[in-house]
Amino acid sequence: MEAVVIDAGSKLLKAGFAVPDQAPSMIIPTQMKRVAEDGSTADGLLSEDVSIDPITRGFVRDWDAMEDLLQHVLYTGLGWEMGNEGQILFTEPLSTPKTVREQLVQMMFETFNVSGFYASEQAVLSLYAVGRISGCTVDIGHGKIDIAPVIEGAVQHIGSRRFEVGGIDLTKFFSEELGKSNPKLNLSLTEVERLKEQYSSCAEDELAYEKLQGTCSKEQHTLPDGQVITIGRERYAVGEALFQPSILGLEAHGIVEQLVRSISTVSSENHRQLLENTVLCGGTTSMTGFEDRFQKEASLSSSAIRPSLVKPPEYMPENLAMYSAWVGGAILAKVVFPQNQHITKADYDEVGPSIVHRKCF
Repeated sequence: MEAVVIDAGSKLLKAGFAVPDQAPSMIIPTQMKRVAEDGSTADGLLSEDVSIDPITRGFVRDWDAMEDLLQHVLYTGLGWEMGNEGQILFTEPLSTPKTVREQLVQMMFETFNVSGFYASEQAVLSLYAVGRISGCTVDIGHGKIDIAPVIEGAVQHIGSRRFEVGGIDLTKFFSEELGKSNPKLNLSLTEVERLKEQYSSCAEDELAYEKLQGTCSKEQHTLPDGQVITIGRERYAVGEALFQPSILGLEAHGIVEQLVRSISTVSSENHRQLLENTVLCGGTTSMTGFEDRFQKEASLSSSAIRPSLVKPPEYMPENLAMYSAWVGGAILAKVVFPQNQHITKADYDEVGPSIVHRKCF
């Protein structure tokens, strides 16, 4: 049986057996609804009111909910059998706390009885997915943005950057912007998110964005309940916020300048290798015009070496940016488990949860 690879994000969980040139067989929402034993939602409240997020801003926050989610994924979704569990590889966000790593490996061996475990950082795995072992990843997730330089398969933590801003914050911003031109608008964040994914775009550059503020064509959109709303310049605000964070009220540099500054802290002999192998990850990076804008900003950046993007190999599945860490995990699983580089049950029984820091680095 192939090892299972799990990439659990704040919004979506990607899971499947390690087949590197295929998309994960399960892509499901991480958010769960609390259901009472009689099948009704807790306390008779609307299910909307009892949503549970096992993962917040990339890290597991509710371990009971995470256990329930993994029970569903592994036994119902992927068909594991109780008493015959296989090997498992987890992707890890940048700067995962030691306690979180230990709790995960403990849950896997003590609750799920896995026969082998491995974990690797998402930045490294996203590079593996495009055939690189060195480069830099810009990962715009649901709850955070991670920028990580990687040299020879190792994250250079001195140069890594994490920002507690992500797709969810852009959705809230889009909701505020829509509300300005549609004052009676009353939408859930889920509905706003759908609109964001459908309409948001990046302007060609800062000047083009300024022009669009006055000249952008407006489009009518009919919501499922029959409400008609107008979407105009708002569609460009979401993408612009990544290049001009001041729009969100943040005192920070745009995403390309953050990348350049991140790499400037790493040894100068590696700058070219890192900047010329930049990989974009996360659903937000597939926004219309984002890649072009990123390249344009890169050509104007303060760096002597211009960042340039790595294109995924043609044989890789479409929309690779959405689950590149999972694909990289599937590639790595084909190496670490057959070569016995993973944590075995015997390793865990002998050392305990701290074994994860020794074997998964």
